[in-house]
Amino acid sequence: MTRSTFVYVSYIRTTPEKLWSALTDAEFMKQYWFGMHCESQWTAGSSWQLVSADGQIFDAGEIVESEPPHRLVIRWQHQNRPELKAEGYSQCTIELEPSGAAVKLSITHSIEQKPSKLIEAVSGGWPKIISNLKSLLETGSSVLQEPYPTGQKA
Repeated sequence: MTRSTFVYVSYIRTTPEKLWSALTDAEFMKQYWFGMHCESQWTAGSSWQLVSADGQIFDAGEIVESEPPHRLVIRWQHQNRPELKAEGYSQCTIELEPSGAAVKLSITHSIEQKPSKLIEAVSGGWPKIISNLKSLLETGSSVLQEPYPTGQKA
């Protein structure tokens, strides 16, 4: 089967430890992920969920690999939109690599489906989430207050 893949890279002025903490701390996450947060023990084999502010589970799966503060691999399936759930499980690999005074954050999100509506959806979401994360870590506040401002297409 053919694979669809989205890759996003950002350089964030922080340390690998602080970035790892920001990526795995549910309360901190809410500040840059538009009120959403992940729930997990962050160890290989543990369950993982992306949960909205009102408790709705958007994505569910498991941690495949966890090497703090360098690498995290999550296998998950979307839960809300039937056309995305039907595509099955995707894999998201997050890698952190020191680069001078910054950390290179690489996200590779893929699924065994081409074309993929899920990859199309995450390719619009990851840049907004990571832009907020970068801004929050570097300046103390996120840059975007809502994922899809009025008049913008989801």
